[in-house]
Amino acid sequence: MDDFSRLLEQHIPRLRRYAFALHRSSRSQADDLVQDTLVRAIVKQHLWRPGTNLLGWLFTLMHNQHVNDVRRSVTRGGSSRAAGEFPDTLASVSDPSSSLQLRDLERAMTQLPIERREVILLVGLEGMSYEAVAEIVGIPIGTVRSRLSRGRMELRQMMDTGERTAPASPSRADLPAALAA
Repeated sequence: MDDFSRLLEQHIPRLRRYAFALHRSSRSQADDLVQDTLVRAIVKQHLWRPGTNLLGWLFTLMHNQHVNDVRRSVTRGGSSRAAGEFPDTLASVSDPSSSLQLRDLERAMTQLPIERREVILLVGLEGMSYEAVAEIVGIPIGTVRSRLSRGRMELRQMMDTGERTAPASPSRADLPAALAA
């Protein structure tokens, strides 16, 4: 196994976590997205430069593959949003109130537009910087900040009311720490 393959293998768990978060209830679609991303990375490995951010490059490949898949699905008349919740692998909580709050957050996340959900997942779940997210998604940093702010506001509103409505003035205490930053 060459160095690129070893480095690639180290990042598979993070790629899977992000793919599962994007596809929520469809484990097979998430696995397909990871596989397509890995195949694309191997085919295009000559474009990656050692010493640069491999994870950021892989997330960019995954993002672009996901966008292409959504476009293809919409063109074929399919749905770009699968109904359902996030997979059980995201968290298992023993405290019932925390478990209910996590369930509500997962449901609220599924209602966000994909553009906001992607930014929230990359910043909140993956802990990436705004600059890295901007590069991965291919948008200006200001747009990352805007999508993150609007997405967080909308999540707070949904968590407060239990349904999707227009965002109101949020309270930072309403969300888990990873998303309230």
